[in-house]
Amino acid sequence: MGMNDTPSSERVHIGIFGKRNAGKSSVINALTGQELAIVSDVKGTTTDPVSKAMELLPLGPVVMTDTPGIDDEGMLGSLRVKKSRQVLNKADMAVLVVDGTEGMASEDEALLEQIKKRGIPWIVVFNKSDLGGAALPEGRQYLSVSSVTGENIHELKERLASLMPEENGGRRVVADLLKPSDFVILVVPIDKAAPKGRLILPQQQTIRDILDAGAVAIAVKEDELKLTLGQLGKKPRMVITDSQVFERAAADTPEDIPLTSFSILFARYKGELAPFAEGVKALNHVQEGDRILIAEGCTHHRQCDDIGTVKLPRWIRQYTGTNPAFCFTSGTEFPEDLSSYRLIIHCGGCMLNAREMRYRIACAADAGVPITNYGMAIAYMKGILERSLDGIGWKA
Repeated sequence: MGMNDTPSSERVHIGIFGKRNAGKSSVINALTGQELAIVSDVKGTTTDPVSKAMELLPLGPVVMTDTPGIDDEGMLGSLRVKKSRQVLNKADMAVLVVDGTEGMASEDEALLEQIKKRGIPWIVVFNKSDLGGAALPEGRQYLSVSSVTGENIHELKERLASLMPEENGGRRVVADLLKPSDFVILVVPIDKAAPKGRLILPQQQTIRDILDAGAVAIAVKEDELKLTLGQLGKKPRMVITDSQVFERAAADTPEDIPLTSFSILFARYKGELAPFAEGVKALNHVQEGDRILIAEGCTHHRQCDDIGTVKLPRWIRQYTGTNPAFCFTSGTEFPEDLSSYRLIIHCGGCMLNAREMRYRIACAADAGVPITNYGMAIAYMKGILERSLDGIGWKA
């Protein structure tokens, strides 16, 4: 996989914030050497967050997001400001662009406090240094630049690289559980929900991690698993299944072969396993009419038997013997007020970066609402979660 093929969830997300006409778009263009953002003397030209995946040396693969001005006015303006603040949820680092001829305003100070509160690495860029202006505060996190002359743009890139967050704490999807020459069987259903002509991102990433470990990946459809196990001639190190066919995969996989799912592996990879394993127990306490939020991190065309909107609600009704009220969100949508929900069940979050998922888990914790993911909920309701966690050597 080349740098340009790096999935968005694995890139460093850089949010560019600031007041209208501070020069956010000009700074992005100067950083990238490309006309990626629209530049205008008219305040409020950027009306929605605009993201661009690219290479930014010496950082490498990044997603840069240009946001509306944090001082936008009126009802529409307040919605734009809200969208700007939502970008903070997934920002691995934040660049606050200030008009250097005016210095930091109250809106800048307030946003910087939000950035610090969330623990996001940051730098404040005083733009328009070619026009002179306000005195620069002390510290390496403040830098004077000119997007017109290019002054200190190279230094800005270097300082951004120094803020690089450690990638997933050195965790791996599955490679740390394998030895060279191990066999791993992947159960990949090919149905109406499967993308035409390709595998979904978690399956691709898992296969790559298996190969990086020097192990052997064998991908089969769910109706081929039993036959494949019988013909291998060697016991596989583990079976990894798509959550939708968890029950069948468990029935066809002998007890002495570790079994887990892509969903559980990725919860482990992103550091979400403990809260999700605890949160799933709330399924035992769901009562008639309780509100359950089912959240997906991406938007897609829903199939007739969609897992999030059809299968999960059906399985939950069967398991609990109740009829809860299901609510659904997708993409960047995530409710600000979670207090009315009895439980949140999130997708695997393969299209969201780790910071966005940590933010959503933290929001649930602050509201006192249990949260889990699709795969763990399915395994729990089918009575195979304990086996699936044992399969990766995880103990509560």
